[in-house]
Amino acid sequence: MLEDALLAQRGGLIGWVPVCLAIGIGGYFSLPSEPGIIAMICAGVSTMALWVIGRLVPVAYRPLIVALALIIIGAGLAKWRTDAVDAPVLGFRYYGAIEGRVVNIDRSASDAIRLTLDRVVLERMAPDRTPERVRVSLHGDQVLRGFQPGETLIMTGHLSPPAGPAEPGGFDFQRHAWFLQLGAVGYTRTPVLRLAAADDAGSWRMKIFAMRMAISTAVRGAMPGEPGAFAAAIMTGDRSGMGQGTLADLRASNLAHLLAISGLHMGLLTGFIFAAVRYGLAFIPAIALRWPTKKIAAICALLVGAFYLALSGGNVATERAYVMVAVMLLAVLLDRRALSLRAVAMAAIIILVWQPESLTGPGFQMSFAATTALVAVFGWLRRFEMHQLPRWTRPVLSVVISSAVAGFATAPLRPHISTSSRILA
Repeated sequence: MLEDALLAQRGGLIGWVPVCLAIGIGGYFSLPSEPGIIAMICAGVSTMALWVIGRLVPVAYRPLIVALALIIIGAGLAKWRTDAVDAPVLGFRYYGAIEGRVVNIDRSASDAIRLTLDRVVLERMAPDRTPERVRVSLHGDQVLRGFQPGETLIMTGHLSPPAGPAEPGGFDFQRHAWFLQLGAVGYTRTPVLRLAAADDAGSWRMKIFAMRMAISTAVRGAMPGEPGAFAAAIMTGDRSGMGQGTLADLRASNLAHLLAISGLHMGLLTGFIFAAVRYGLAFIPAIALRWPTKKIAAICALLVGAFYLALSGGNVATERAYVMVAVMLLAVLLDRRALSLRAVAMAAIIILVWQPESLTGPGFQMSFAATTALVAVFGWLRRFEMHQLPRWTRPVLSVVISSAVAGFATAPLRPHISTSSRILA
């Protein structure tokens, strides 16, 4: 019976790869303490032993051995990622001079401008104990002044270590901050001074960040007030101009997800570029009859999506959306079906290998729960003769089914997601 069930799964086993990796990653993050070198050596030896055993057992049972190996590999990936972003964390409450370069600008839950600084220098603290990054909320008259990306600022403020979960099983901001290399958070009530202007010869990341803030400033200049701040947020991901009242209204109306540049934004942009290039080339017979216009359009959409990923700040939600779009566009280039459970599985594998910590975030859980359910349900609906329905009912039915399926798929996650979203704000 078990052997028949395993044999029946052949050809579709790739969908279980991210599941097994997620079990290992989740197991690692649920450990009460950090595993030592002995545990990691044992895990490596166990993986090698499973590989040898897999060569000896019957073919039907090999997927079970591979699944166990993938679970161990998932835990190993999480451990590797945790060590790779290792950076000093402030171990006490600090008050004194703070110097650093602006690498991000947003707004805190108390409606204060918040700066993320790198190249941090703290008074009377050795460089090897100084956090890689700190985040400081600005209170007072200096919030009316504009700060530019790449500027080096100096201030006097309070810093403390990132706080852990407020309740058992609650959102762990301390873990979230660890993977951001955020070693301290705090505030200042004193004037912030510019120590050095932005370096024009800075890295490409800083140049993209400066372009992002310039676009956001231009949008807010053309549309004053909260409408402009909202437009800038959904275009560039910059929420520094939005007040907490607007954010509260968006949450109350269940529209706050529009602010996170993720699947909706990336899908609309790449879909528009794909359609515009493909249909635009179709108007040129000399190209349409000789060149693979569909693949050309996929490449153009892929490049534009990559630029938008960098422009929007490259947060986890946007990275995940781009990976999923990239998998679909690569499927177009390889003449494969773009929307399938295999494509969803490949996107999940890439993200879990690249950023294992994203498994614990609300964005990963909700997006893949909804996407998996939608692809599975619409794949099942292909069996039915939908063309018999009146044409005007098809888009309406698609929207209704999509909303219902996505809602049911993400319903079990919503209590945890709403709590996490409030804390992250």
